[in-house]
Amino acid sequence: MTGSRPLRPRLRALRPEAFGADPSGARLERIRRSPNFADGVFQNPVGARTRPSGSMAEFAKIYFHKEQRLRRNPGAPIPVYPTTLAELAKPPATGLRLTWMGHSSVLAEIDGRRVLFDPVWGERCSPFPFAGPKRLHPVPVPLASLGEVDVVVISHDHYDHLDLPTIKALAGTDTVFAVPLGVGAHLERWGVPADRLRELDWNETTKVAGLSLTATPARHFCGRGLRNQQFTLWASWVVAGDEHRVYHSGDTGYFPGFGEIGAEHGPFDATMIQIGAYSEYWPDIHMTPEEGMRAHLDLQGGRVHGTMLPIHWGTFNLAPHPWDEPGEGTVAAAARAGAAIALPVPGQPFEPGAADAPAAPWWRPFVSVAPAAPVVATPAVSGAAERPAVTREEPEAVGS
Repeated sequence: MTGSRPLRPRLRALRPEAFGADPSGARLERIRRSPNFADGVFQNPVGARTRPSGSMAEFAKIYFHKEQRLRRNPGAPIPVYPTTLAELAKPPATGLRLTWMGHSSVLAEIDGRRVLFDPVWGERCSPFPFAGPKRLHPVPVPLASLGEVDVVVISHDHYDHLDLPTIKALAGTDTVFAVPLGVGAHLERWGVPADRLRELDWNETTKVAGLSLTATPARHFCGRGLRNQQFTLWASWVVAGDEHRVYHSGDTGYFPGFGEIGAEHGPFDATMIQIGAYSEYWPDIHMTPEEGMRAHLDLQGGRVHGTMLPIHWGTFNLAPHPWDEPGEGTVAAAARAGAAIALPVPGQPFEPGAADAPAAPWWRPFVSVAPAAPVVATPAVSGAAERPAVTREEPEAVGS
């Protein structure tokens, strides 16, 4: 089958550990039987260009423009929340609490259980410790201090969502890992026992600690090594408890499937939606804030319901747009739609729908150039500790 020939054992032994492992044996056979696998690769629900399009000369002109480069970094250290662990020690009054740890990493406490989405505690989202996009802010809390987690959910195997040092640390705990089909090969290489893996195709469901976890379609792509074989699936996720349900988009371009997911599994008390790292050069695999809000409404059956938490922004530079632009775009899109959004400082726990849920654009004091058209007045950042942040320009990962 085209594109399905695995690496030879000798070459596989030389492969850097961070590249993970190719599926083989029974796992590979299951992949080949998947209705979402054809012509040797996993397929998107609708067509998508997974490589940058357009003129590379024009892209380079934008990428290296001095003012644009400056705006891709904060003008002052980004704050992180100072009392995260103390607040997490108290159970959520409503039974649902979310804590955005930066980028797409979210701790969801749902009906007495704890779910950790796309945990990335590493300093760089890269296979190498000396190169690649570096954090714009520290992790809000040490991973070892976070406490027991019932299930870790991975959306796909790109470096800004599947982080080797983080997974190796979690492998030493008792947590279960829910991952898209094929991703389990990486985790097994890194020390996660097979009996703690729940590996799902789209629209498959598993039960963990009383929670129902369903892998749902997304419009993206996969790959960690030099040979991008498309042998691992990408997914969004629905997690439902006895009283609450949430949705995590992973990485995705906009597509009509959001409405279908909402009709099957919604409405949701909260959605965690990717709204950063977009570009006209890869319009099919990441969403703009406007598209993210449209996805949120689709997931809620076309009506205003629940709280949207914007994710996949503010932590790593992965696209040419200013670092704060996704936040500003989300504020504007929410105002137009009349939708509820949460805008926590990294590490700030909040309960969706609560009167004190964070809704102020906390990032504005840390922007090199003030936003042109603010939508909401900016109060002081409440309870945010300013720790040193890296502001050097680092190599960016296109389309991650």
